[in-house]
Amino acid sequence: MLRLRLLTWDVKDTLLRLRWPVGESYAAEARAHGLQLQPPALSQAFREVYGAHGRRFPNYGRDQGLSSRQWWLSVTGQTFRLAGVRDDSIVTLMAENLYQDYCSAQNWEVLPGAGETLSQCRQRGFRMGVVSNFDNRLEKILSRCDLRHHFEFVLTSEAAGFAKPDRRIFEEALRLGGVPPGQAAHVGDDYTRDYRAARAVGMHSFLLRAAGQGEEPAVPPEHVLPTLSHLLTLIEKG
Repeated sequence: MLRLRLLTWDVKDTLLRLRWPVGESYAAEARAHGLQLQPPALSQAFREVYGAHGRRFPNYGRDQGLSSRQWWLSVTGQTFRLAGVRDDSIVTLMAENLYQDYCSAQNWEVLPGAGETLSQCRQRGFRMGVVSNFDNRLEKILSRCDLRHHFEFVLTSEAAGFAKPDRRIFEEALRLGGVPPGQAAHVGDDYTRDYRAARAVGMHSFLLRAAGQGEEPAVPPEHVLPTLSHLLTLIEKG
């Protein structure tokens, strides 16, 4: 059995996922303002803008003096402009509305097994924290989805100043958790940002990967979670 004291968790697509594709949510907001935009076109525009913005202003532009709110309003506004919306006042209003909407539970759903697994881990005495490339809305989102109470700390890349896979965000999580790396494990769905990055600082890690998601050659099967419900079994076997 692994002698673990701290479990850290990724959030998006590990504990929570979006209820609807981004294009559908953006199209619904546009309809509320009398605009007919196609979800696939909005999804494509979002991917382009999000990617370009992330490269130009990494980690929500924190080091360039932006707030995550400014960063997201710019991404959302440019997405609508790229999709053909010309009225700046409507673009601004839609961007504000969506920024607020994505902070509510209506846009997020808890992944199957997440709540039960977190409860069981707490019952076993593990200390728990979040390590997520997310902005400062995450505390509120976790609270509204009834998950916040499971965690001693919520460490976002915006607050830390570093985004996964930067080792410094994991080092900060270990400091907050008060344990050495060998007594901690990270759970996430991304091979590079979660699985490999945590191991690079000496932590254990588990990769959440549903069947058919593709194989990463460097992941032993005992580190792969087909569902979150497999976690405690793997820890006890480890």
